[in-house]
Amino acid sequence: MKPSYLEIGAPDDDKARAFFAELFEWPFTPMENGGWFDSGEIKTGLHGKDNRPAIIVYFDLPDIDAAVSKVRRLGGTADDPTPEEPGFGRFSTCADPQGVRFGLRQE
Repeated sequence: MKPSYLEIGAPDDDKARAFFAELFEWPFTPMENGGWFDSGEIKTGLHGKDNRPAIIVYFDLPDIDAAVSKVRRLGGTADDPTPEEPGFGRFSTCADPQGVRFGLRQE
C-alpha cells in the first residue's frame, strides 16, 4: 500500500481553501461539498463541517472490502466503503484501536 490521497477536513471549508491555496499556491476545483486541490502527485480533497479537523492520509489498495474487514478484525473501526466515484474510486475512513484516523482507497 502507498499513500495516494489526502483529505483536509475543516470546520469552514472556505477558510481552509483560501489558506491552503495561498500557502501552497494550489489551484482548487470546487464540488458540491468542498472540492479538491491540484496538489501534484497526490490528490488533496477538502470538505467542511468537520468537528474533528485533520488531514487524513488515504492508502491505495487492490481490494477495499477485504481491507475494511481486516481493519475491523484487528480491532480498528472502518466506515463502509463509499460507492464508486468517477475519477476517485471507493473510500473508507478508518481508525486504529487507539483512534488514529487514516483512510483506505481503491481506485
